[in-house]
Amino acid sequence: MNYKIVADSSCDLNEELEKMLNIGIVPLKIDIEDKSFVDDSNLDTKELLSAMKNSDKPVKTSSPSPGDFLKEYEKGENIFVVTLSSALSSTYSNAVLAKNIALESSNKFIHVFDSLSASIGETLVSLKIFELIEENFKPKDIVEKVEKYIKEMKTFFILESLDNLMKAGRISKAMGHIASMISIKPIMGGDHDGTIKLVEKVRGSKKVFRRLVDIIGEKGENFEDKILGIAHCNALEKAEELKAQIEERYNFKNIIIVETRGLSTAYANDGGIIVVF
Repeated sequence: MNYKIVADSSCDLNEELEKMLNIGIVPLKIDIEDKSFVDDSNLDTKELLSAMKNSDKPVKTSSPSPGDFLKEYEKGENIFVVTLSSALSSTYSNAVLAKNIALESSNKFIHVFDSLSASIGETLVSLKIFELIEENFKPKDIVEKVEKYIKEMKTFFILESLDNLMKAGRISKAMGHIASMISIKPIMGGDHDGTIKLVEKVRGSKKVFRRLVDIIGEKGENFEDKILGIAHCNALEKAEELKAQIEERYNFKNIIIVETRGLSTAYANDGGIIVVF
């Protein structure tokens, strides 16, 4: 069967995964004041980080159009699409609209997965689809197994900087500055409906890593059957340190590290870490 995996540009990949999965990436757009960035392979994340740092205004993002998805749907007969959480973006609804348009004139199989996550969460969902394709499961069986996988998936992230949350009005500037001064590091997480919630507030960078490793053990099980993914924003050393701490405690089937693309960079900000399993 002719299969194709499609994802929006929140799906963070390393070079090895890019070659193996051959995902069709549909880019979002990122606007910071008068600067506009297309989240594709030409994006310079350091330039994006610099623009974010030098702006007092919140980052604005634009979802891909249905037409953008349709171009990728033409490249296969059995299409599996992975998008950002529908609670965070209209990308999912645009991908579904593109599916409905495509099916008006073709007999393709197209299924759009709401990842209920972002970044490395989308990556793990795509990897799960790929593994099931390799095991010769039929499209409908793949959908059933991947939807179950998504419901069981856990997402956590640590923000080194609270600037974007303050700019977006998610926390007050006074609270953000006080938290920064006393080194409060929030551990955020994905809720069951794909929204973002505060999990815990921890004081100090070293303590927040240790607490996140503890939380993995509290929230997860059957690690030997699972892959854990870490996405980092310009913080490879921190990601590798976190991986080492997790490996000391838990026996995951594999732990992969990727660097954030543009969209994940816009929200995680410099030094941000995202963990999904």
